[in-house]
Amino acid sequence: MLSIEQLLIITATLLLLGVVASKASSKLGVPALLLFLLVGILAGSEGPGRIPFDNASLAQSVGVIALAFILFAGGLDTDWRTVSPVLWQGLSLASIGVFTTALLVGWFARMLLGVDWLSGLLVGAIVSSTDAAAVFSVLRSKGISLKGRIQPLLELESGTNDPMAVFLTIGIIQLIVSPGLSPWLLVSLFLKQMLIGGAIGWGFGRLAVPVINRLDLDAEGLYSALTVAIVLFTYGITTAAGGSGFLAVYLTGVVMGNRDFVHRRSLTSFHNGLAWLMQIILFLVLGMLVYPSRLRPVMGVSVLLALFLVFVARPVGVLLSLAFAKIGFRPKILISWIGLRGAVPIVLATFPLLAGVRNAEIYFNIVFFTVSISVLLQGTTIGWLARKLRLQKPSPATDRRFPLEVLPAGVDRSQVSEITVSDGSLAVDKQLVSLHLPREAHIMLVSRKSEHLVPRGSTTLRAGDVLSVLADTASLAKIRAVMNPVPTVNKDRSMI
Repeated sequence: MLSIEQLLIITATLLLLGVVASKASSKLGVPALLLFLLVGILAGSEGPGRIPFDNASLAQSVGVIALAFILFAGGLDTDWRTVSPVLWQGLSLASIGVFTTALLVGWFARMLLGVDWLSGLLVGAIVSSTDAAAVFSVLRSKGISLKGRIQPLLELESGTNDPMAVFLTIGIIQLIVSPGLSPWLLVSLFLKQMLIGGAIGWGFGRLAVPVINRLDLDAEGLYSALTVAIVLFTYGITTAAGGSGFLAVYLTGVVMGNRDFVHRRSLTSFHNGLAWLMQIILFLVLGMLVYPSRLRPVMGVSVLLALFLVFVARPVGVLLSLAFAKIGFRPKILISWIGLRGAVPIVLATFPLLAGVRNAEIYFNIVFFTVSISVLLQGTTIGWLARKLRLQKPSPATDRRFPLEVLPAGVDRSQVSEITVSDGSLAVDKQLVSLHLPREAHIMLVSRKSEHLVPRGSTTLRAGDVLSVLADTASLAKIRAVMNPVPTVNKDRSMI
């Protein structure tokens, strides 16, 4: 029995190795997620670490919680103005594309493994969805920027297709363990999950913003704890009500991320960091669950299944779901290639294990191998293919965004100016967050007589307050119009 000190040392060591693996991934050109899995395997029962771990239930619980936070962080980073033009294309990929992929892979698995239709479809359903963690991390860590609306479409798809894969997996397992169950009942179950998940996610996102703005907590760190509670509460309530918890937390993040609330920037940064922590923990745990000796017997069929998924099932699913979309052939090819598999299929592969489905361990090992090949093959070649298809957008140095604490003077054609809140301003006695100022602008300091206040979203302005504002010319003009709505003597003093 390990002592608490030994557990802490082991946990810290694994997290440290995960962070180092993330740094090494950019040097080696290998996706960090694959290195996280490798660290987990090496730490597991058959690796040098020799940590005994064979608890599929615990791995599944860790996976569900981690995915909830990863999807919420992805939602916070989703700009609705960018995503809304591709909404229907994304939903088509997340539904028709996932179903088509599951059907084709299920047929191939049935032929390859010699199993019945339901068992083949179970394998297809498990690997049918792209993985938000894989897509988000590979695109952003490699600094890949794609032309047109390809990138928002991919991120929308990866954030919304998990519910479909979860539904198909659980539904097929129910048909296997309960042969008398009518398949048509699954249709009503799917509609119930999507409608409840969508409604609760949208509603909680709308409700969370005014709650955060009005609480006026004493310590900034408490807002991070509050948003963690919002994620857990949203997922728990939705799942208990029979809805899709993954869809709910993603929509909650989208709704919150496109509205103004107290400490929006710092909370978004916090959840981005938390999402990375969840990714590391998730892939380490899933890697520890794998026994390399059990992978060798399924290596051949796994390679064939992965190649069929990458080169046949995914492209057909994309072409079919986007058949009526005004998207060229080259973008469709790239979209099909960036259908990365990741943690979601491996987490879903634990469901048959816990349900006692026949050959569930074989399916788990096949899925793990298939995901590893997908991440290695597709994740390392996205940039190359985007350049070959002439769909990669250059990212000039001027597009870099810096934290406010280290923002150098003159970056991005911005300047720091002082703007005085006039007596007749509508901003008087209003909270900063309620003014809907341009997001590109930074209120750095509020000077009130002899006091200097570090502004927060809940900071209430008074007549005579002097705001130190970092913004470009257009944003400064908008802020001046709010703070000085009537003609006054110009009191702004440029500081740069």
